[in-house]
Amino acid sequence: MADTSYKKAREHDQDDALIEFREEFYVNDEKIYFDGNSLGILSKRAEKTTLDALESWKQYGIDGWTEGANPWFYFSENLGVKTAPLIGALPNEVIVTGSTTVNLHQLVSTFYQPKGSKTKILADALAFPTDIYVLQSQLKLKGYDPEEHLVFVKSRDGKTFHEDDIIEKMTDNIALIVLPSVLYRSGQILPMKRLTEAAHERNIAIGFDLCHSIGVFPHHLHDWGVDFAVWCNYKYLNAGPGAVGGLYVHENQFEREPGLSGWFGSRKDKQFDMEHAMTPADDAGAYQLGTPHILSSAPLTGALELFEEAGLERLRNKSLALTGYMMELVESKLKGMGFSIANPREDDRRGGHVYLEHREAARICKALKAEGVIPDFRAPKGIRLAPVPLYNTFTEVWHVIDRLQKIMEKETYKKYENKRGVVA
Repeated sequence: MADTSYKKAREHDQDDALIEFREEFYVNDEKIYFDGNSLGILSKRAEKTTLDALESWKQYGIDGWTEGANPWFYFSENLGVKTAPLIGALPNEVIVTGSTTVNLHQLVSTFYQPKGSKTKILADALAFPTDIYVLQSQLKLKGYDPEEHLVFVKSRDGKTFHEDDIIEKMTDNIALIVLPSVLYRSGQILPMKRLTEAAHERNIAIGFDLCHSIGVFPHHLHDWGVDFAVWCNYKYLNAGPGAVGGLYVHENQFEREPGLSGWFGSRKDKQFDMEHAMTPADDAGAYQLGTPHILSSAPLTGALELFEEAGLERLRNKSLALTGYMMELVESKLKGMGFSIANPREDDRRGGHVYLEHREAARICKALKAEGVIPDFRAPKGIRLAPVPLYNTFTEVWHVIDRLQKIMEKETYKKYENKRGVVA
């Protein structure tokens, strides 16, 4: 039987080799923040590099594009180099730019090239809405009806997917596949290597949305042969609200012409020739569009330093330990209270958060907030709890489940309406 004592949680923290990284963040001791899979908290490094960017603007003005410690003209490329190890990419395969939605538009417009009977796009029925909006939009732009040409893999249980079901949908009429690396609700990890191999055997291009996996576990996108990927940097990477996004394109796809063109996709030595005939960069930089978002990129510089120092393997091991410990507590302390663990239990299939379902989830989340716990509600009945290894602890996990137990025992959740807020 699992040891659910507070003493055991303290012992876990005493054995935690990463505990010192918590001091790098502005942790509010009055609250327990378990929503880092939606928005990571501010680190002192990210604050410093943001202030450095402001100082560069103050000191250099327009010359900040080429002068100072981090010249803005090369900012996106330099951040791409620093990000590449997190996803197992070559440095020139990554560029930090745009947003998840803009970058997905860019890459779908590039890789979706319908020809003959190969006209359909394959996605998953549990995808985050923005990805589906992009695919619908791109189909319409090419003259296709999304109702007919956007094909969905269906979930057997409404939470996860069987990989064989995905592969069975890779039929001769599929031109492109876009899938999440980790399902945003249940936290299931999809087997990217196997799915990429299956797609390529059928001559189908495949890309992944890494929003819920980058910074959570190691990837090997280059070695796996993944064609492209997009992600945001404000979740586990802690780059701040509205932070710039990122994209990856495998080097064997560099010969493709980007579907959308913009000035900053130019080769650096040609950009200021100001010619109307564009000379695109010969790497992932070609997929940039407009001017880099310097002030929303600056925090990422400091945030990435922490990942380099902590090491992704160590962070993954602690993440699995945190979520594994949380599931033990849920099963022992919340037994018979109507909760179900809806995320995969296996380490190789579980992302960075625990996903609980309860028919009173919306009001339970409100009660948790009143008790100083910041969860994440997902309609209709999901509670996501993300203990982030850089700044959360095992004792915090214990306190969250303990408070949740008391909320259910005292039925304090009943004072709230079982309805989400405007922002959930």
